Amino acid sequence: MAKKSMIERDRKRARLITKYAAKRKNLLVEIKTATSLEDKFNLHRKLQQLPRNSAPVRSHNRCTITGRPRGYFRDFGLSRHVLREYALQGFLPGVVKASW
Repeated sequence: MAKKSMIERDRKRARLITKYAAKRKNLLVEIKTATSLEDKFNLHRKLQQLPRNSAPVRSHNRCTITGRPRGYFRDFGLSRHVLREYALQGFLPGVVKASW
């Protein structure tokens, strides 16, 4: 189980990402369409003044059950440990243990 503070930190980042997504997108479009170098610098400065945690790159995938950041399966939103448990218990339809 991950620390609760880390899970909350990621939730806060997710909220900030959704809050500033439109503003960040508009600034990036304006930077691409700006013609003068001075305008680009000013727009880039505005982009830098947004909170760091509002950048989508800073979010981290975590298991929805345990909050574990490593061994994450995107298809299920679970870590490898929970995925194995759920698959063996039959909670994930279509997932079977491999045998060859």
